[in-house]
Amino acid sequence: MRIQNTWKVILGFFFRGLLLLMPITVLIWALWRSLAFLDGIVKTEVPGLGILILLVTITAVGWLGSTFLYQPIADLGEDLLHRIPFLKTMYGALKDLMEALVGNKKKFDRPVLVRLGSGMDVERVGFITQSDLQHLGVGPDKVAVYLPHAFAWSGNLIIVPVSNVSPLDARAADVMKFVVSGGVSKVDHEE
Repeated sequence: MRIQNTWKVILGFFFRGLLLLMPITVLIWALWRSLAFLDGIVKTEVPGLGILILLVTITAVGWLGSTFLYQPIADLGEDLLHRIPFLKTMYGALKDLMEALVGNKKKFDRPVLVRLGSGMDVERVGFITQSDLQHLGVGPDKVAVYLPHAFAWSGNLIIVPVSNVSPLDARAADVMKFVVSGGVSKVDHEE
């Protein structure tokens, strides 16, 4: 009986150690693989020099992008992308998504709870992306809501009646973190 209790204690320590080491190990592994990938983009004999060259190049392009040279080059590139049938659709969608996430026109800034149907008690967390859908032929009583998936950078876009949407009193970034983490992260309230 005493040996059985000892093994339970040892097994408990093992699982506790696994729970403590697993997130740290995964984080270190992901960071190492990311750095190795970035360093491999620019092939050099010196470890780490590839990342340095990549960072300097990106910074230089960012600097050029803030000068008078940017607009003519960007217009030429955008014009070229708009001429290629499949690429223009993908480019437009990705450009709008990037502007929605990090640009001046942030779109995921209105977190809401969405009731998915009448008589249902099930609600999902989402973000109103457009309130005016007349360009789609949808009446003024409906809104577009993006519903992100947990543990993924994907989601669904649904059109729901305004009456099914309730605003959340929380910062959009905290709500997105809450959803993407599968509800594990806590929403921080601003003071």
